[in-house]
Amino acid sequence: MIITVGGYPGSGTTTLSKKIEDVCGLTHVYAGKIFREMAAERGVSLEGLGELAENDDTIDLEVDQKQKMLAIGNTVVEGRITAFLIEADLKIWLSAPLEVRAQRICEREKILYEESVKRIEKREKSEKKRYQTYYTIDLDDLSLYDLVINTALWDAEGVFQIVKTAIEVREW
Repeated sequence: MIITVGGYPGSGTTTLSKKIEDVCGLTHVYAGKIFREMAAERGVSLEGLGELAENDDTIDLEVDQKQKMLAIGNTVVEGRITAFLIEADLKIWLSAPLEVRAQRICEREKILYEESVKRIEKREKSEKKRYQTYYTIDLDDLSLYDLVINTALWDAEGVFQIVKTAIEVREW
């Protein structure tokens, strides 16, 4: 079984993916980790690599290629556009209002709320532009997803229980 989990920063994709990995025994492939490793290899920040990627499509293509290579067997693949790139049995999108996501990120990264909002907006603008330009993907079109969950309405365990139930009752 292959599951994709997508969502904007702070929506809970990593929390959910790790829980699926732990409870369901799936391998976790994380686009963000691949992107962060590439930034470290190049000696730039995550934001810096995002800016470079706006003018160099090979960066995103490399991330996508690595995800595709690793998405085999029982895997949960986490990333903003993985549902568009990988043939999956269940495609999940997590959403939450900007205010909720910014609060989560400021607590996680120990930064001011205003800085969190600024980073999210900058990152989302960059990613939307790149994905539209390189792939003609509209991140706001959620019609591809089997399950869309507003994570502001449930805690992490509640979100996982929704997904777990969806997995259990689905006819595979």
